Amino acid sequence: MTDSRITLFAGHYGSGKTNIAVSYALDLRKRHERVAIADLDIVNPYFRTKDGERELAAAGVTIISSAFANTNVEAPALPSDAVRVFDDQTLYSVIDVGGDDRGAFAVGRYADKLAAEESASILFVLNRYRPLTADAESAMKVLREIELAAHFKFTGLVNNSNLGVQTTEETVLSSLAYAEAVSACSGLPVVFTSVRSDLCGRLSGRVDNIFPIHIMQKEGWRM
Repeated sequence: MTDSRITLFAGHYGSGKTNIAVSYALDLRKRHERVAIADLDIVNPYFRTKDGERELAAAGVTIISSAFANTNVEAPALPSDAVRVFDDQTLYSVIDVGGDDRGAFAVGRYADKLAAEESASILFVLNRYRPLTADAESAMKVLREIELAAHFKFTGLVNNSNLGVQTTEETVLSSLAYAEAVSACSGLPVVFTSVRSDLCGRLSGRVDNIFPIHIMQKEGWRM
């Protein structure tokens, strides 16, 4: 996957977008001097990009998040400086959008700026092991609802089918046909399959375009 100046991750609530967004921002920082991650999730005030703040800050990644992130204030507030993601052309940015169409409304106000961006990847995060996206038809329903709410079109798919710390090699391998089915229905490519980092070696050569991630939980990072 070629680095885009803006990479946006959206998907069904609980699909694992935040883990991917944080891991992807850290990966971008290895190749680019100025990297930011913008938390536009207005749906979940408890499990946020800000949970990875220590790791992100240590790597030199700027965090753009609401003042209400990680508090018990359930206010649909967007970070005031989120516009920097679009206006600062020297900044490589990752955007974490809230789950489903409700969360996608938040990024809708930036739809014109996103459409004008010449280097943007807008990626739908798939997880076969979530009840409301367990098959291609269900996943497509969520995908179209998000596109309608956010006023953008996805450019690719991320297969993030996992069971958290209980994920095995078979968990990942069993999801590949599902991801390809969604690809066929949507006409979008599977840009990468995210795999828990300790499983990557065992799946090398068996899964195309592996992207290693860590599992982020409230109390910190887990392999």
